[in-house]
Amino acid sequence: MPMPDYYLLIVVLLLLFAIGDLIVGVSNDAVNFLNSAIGSKAAPRKVIMWVASIGIFAGAAFSGGMMEVARKGIFNPSFFVFAEVMIIFVAVMLTDIVLLDVFNTFGLPTSTTVSLVFELLGASVAIGLVKIIQNGHSLALLANYINASNVTSIVSGIFLSVLFAFVFGAVVQYFSRLLFTFNFKYKLPAAAIIWSGAALSVMTYFLFIKGIKGAAFISADFAVLVNSNAGLLIGCSFAGWVLLLTVMHLFAINVLRVVVLFGTFSLAMAFAGNDLVNFIGVPMAGYEAWRSWLASGADANVYNMQVLSGAVKPNTIFLTLAGLVMTFTLWFSRKARTVTNTEVSLGRQEEGIEKFEPNILARMLVRLSWFTGVRAKQLIPASWFNKAEARFTPPQSDAQTANNGINAPAFDLVRASVNLTVASALIALGTSYKLPLSTTYVTFIVAMASSLADGAWGRDSAVYRVSGVLHVIGGWFATALIAFSVSAIFAVLIYQLGGWALAALILLAAGLIAGSFLHHQTRETENERIQQLLANNNSLKDKELARDTALSIANTLATVKQAYQLALEGLKTESETQLKKTKKIVKTLKQQNKEFKVKLLHALQRIEEEDAEAGSVFLLVYDLEQDISQSIMHIIKSCREHVENMHTPLQAQQIQQLEYLQELLNNYLLLIIEGFKNYNFNTLQQVLQQKQALFENLENMLALQINGIKQHQYNATNSHLFFNILLETKDIIAVAARFMKLYNRLHLAYDNPQQKHRLIAQTTTKG
Repeated sequence: MPMPDYYLLIVVLLLLFAIGDLIVGVSNDAVNFLNSAIGSKAAPRKVIMWVASIGIFAGAAFSGGMMEVARKGIFNPSFFVFAEVMIIFVAVMLTDIVLLDVFNTFGLPTSTTVSLVFELLGASVAIGLVKIIQNGHSLALLANYINASNVTSIVSGIFLSVLFAFVFGAVVQYFSRLLFTFNFKYKLPAAAIIWSGAALSVMTYFLFIKGIKGAAFISADFAVLVNSNAGLLIGCSFAGWVLLLTVMHLFAINVLRVVVLFGTFSLAMAFAGNDLVNFIGVPMAGYEAWRSWLASGADANVYNMQVLSGAVKPNTIFLTLAGLVMTFTLWFSRKARTVTNTEVSLGRQEEGIEKFEPNILARMLVRLSWFTGVRAKQLIPASWFNKAEARFTPPQSDAQTANNGINAPAFDLVRASVNLTVASALIALGTSYKLPLSTTYVTFIVAMASSLADGAWGRDSAVYRVSGVLHVIGGWFATALIAFSVSAIFAVLIYQLGGWALAALILLAAGLIAGSFLHHQTRETENERIQQLLANNNSLKDKELARDTALSIANTLATVKQAYQLALEGLKTESETQLKKTKKIVKTLKQQNKEFKVKLLHALQRIEEEDAEAGSVFLLVYDLEQDISQSIMHIIKSCREHVENMHTPLQAQQIQQLEYLQELLNNYLLLIIEGFKNYNFNTLQQVLQQKQALFENLENMLALQINGIKQHQYNATNSHLFFNILLETKDIIAVAARFMKLYNRLHLAYDNPQQKHRLIAQTTTKG
């Protein structure tokens, strides 16, 4: 039997896990109340953070009576003893920290409520099954161990909330845009005040029934009074807000900014006041269980946990400390920014570099919606449709402003206010009817629905945005599945192996978190580099862009040269280890291509009008970058598959030919790389001569290989590999020379302004 010190250690671990869970939980849930304000840039980021921080701290300090989900909402504590409950709690916290940290690393918002519910369910079911099997009881008794009705209610409520969030988010945004258009700054001040007053009154009601629900200073009678007089409360607050907003408008204060900031505060306060149970509810329940067991003096394997069935107000000191941790995390967590950026990028009004790759389902949905839209358009009178369409078209000046600044808002204040108002209204409505909702699911789906209704998903971006939404929704299902299964496995391991399993799982969790931290840091470094590229290319002329892209080409050719050498060395020595090193090279090449694409597309949007004709040259350069990257990747893939499949190695004559070819290619690429680094293309004739010599050597090698096949010197697999290497090498040689010719002509065009148009035209048409 474990000693009392063992359970004291578990309690300490649970309290430490609470801090970790607060950090990863807030990092994920921050998107719920930050995305609208940050996406619309309703205020400077520091102001938004202060508003959210005050809301979080107030919600945490005033919250209370929210322990039931962790204590008795999912499992029946009277069917478990103290030792078993502590195992369940430890398994739940370990799973929750690792799971949420993984989602944060990849920037995917998920529901901390769903993760907690299914972790508690998985661990309690696992322990219940073990007890039933050990005691030889019927599996039908498992129903006694869990509150199946609560679980069903939570899951069904979440699915319904997603449906309602999408419908209401799309409808409200559509009519809001019809009313305000994109010129709301200059039109309809009265309508803006009335809309803002209605939005703020809804949020006020939301704040009363959700934000301060269960607060220690709020009596049960007051809560009943609020619910029974909802209409009066909303009406009075509407009148008060309209009066205040009218005064603000007279002082040139943008009333929509007030809506967005107040909504941010309300959601932040509601999040801290109610979702706090997802982070500290389990540790607090474990602490209460330990105190009760310690006072009883009973055996840990005998003492029944009926005590957890009673309602307990959490300690105010713990809640205040939790509020401080949450506030600190909100300010300093880089992963919170990653999750927020995912949602903001999926809903942004303008097109640009997309985060998600399209998939089959996304393409099908986009095609179906387009087909439906075409059919619906035929049913609407053309005059109506054209008038509505005009109100959804941003003014040209605004579009240009958005394109010319990388710090432009992702969407405007109208959409931001709709997001917050609809989300608050749905959460308030669900709470008033005692329906369990996921704040994350509601706020995310509302934001995506409003983006769709606002025309933010155009034909060039819809498939990427839909794919991103499907990724997030798929992550929600994965949350439930992973939470249930991993928590169950952890619980069984600790139950069977005790402290050794607990220590091993803690080390495993620490390793996974460290790995995700490094992975996230790498991704952040890449993103920061891209943002720096955007900042540096904010106002380039085509000549400056030519010099800048020349350095990118030099880096690409240097990477190709290194990859070619590693691939051939691994092939010659049949070294899988050597060939695996090419994975890092391929990753570097892909990152270089991505940065080049971002830099190029961003710069082309900002290139001066008189230099716009050079844009086709740089697009051709990007196309060539893709070609040379694909060629070297194909060589790497062919070499790796040949060695991994244990095919017949190359013969001495073939190796000798490839070594000679590699030497010639190295000299050739070095000559071109130096030219691009120094932006000096006087060596073009020398490059073309080396190109011709390389082509002649390739032709000789191909002839020798064909002759060897006729004499049965080489088998089919061996010959196929050799031909692949030679043909892809030929493409690399040709593309490298094409780079040199392109930039030589471009350089001549800049030195001869009178012939610039003709030379640039030649650049895009000649080989």
